[in-house]
Parts: sequence; structure tokens; C-alpha cells
Amino acid sequence: MHADTDKYWAENIRLILKLLLVWFIVSFGCGILWVEPLNLIQLGGFKLGFWFAQQGSIIAFVVLIFYYIKKMDALDKKYQVDD
Repeated sequence: MHADTDKYWAENIRLILKLLLVWFIVSFGCGILWVEPLNLIQLGGFKLGFWFAQQGSIIAFVVLIFYYIKKMDALDKKYQVDD
């Protein structure tokens, strides 16, 4: 049982780190680091870099939350974790 618990948490932590990396790339990368090249593209009348800084990172965060819920549900079923 202990080995399954370790595997469960290892997969959980890997998933969290991957999602944090995606969120970092979207929020910090697209909103700050690469804002100038992204501003050459328009989205709904706004520069894309500005859009990522104001809305994109928030939307990406919400999408990542739902993705995490779906993946954790599958992980719970894989290791048969009860509520």
C-alpha cells in the first residue's frame, strides 16, 4: 500500500509542476517577457501581449484548474482513492 501512495503522490506532484510551468509561461512569459513581439498581433482590437497580461493568464489559470480536476479524477480512479 505504501508504494502505491508514493506513486500516487509522485504523479500528483509531476502534474502540478507541469501545470505550474504552463501557467508561468502564459502569465510571465507571454504577459511580460515576450510582450513586445506579441503586441504585433491584434486580438479583438487589443495587442496580444496586453491581452495576455490582462486576461490570458487568468483564463489560462481557470482552464488549468479544470484540467487538473479532470486529471486528478483519473488519477484517483487509477489508484482507487476513496473520498
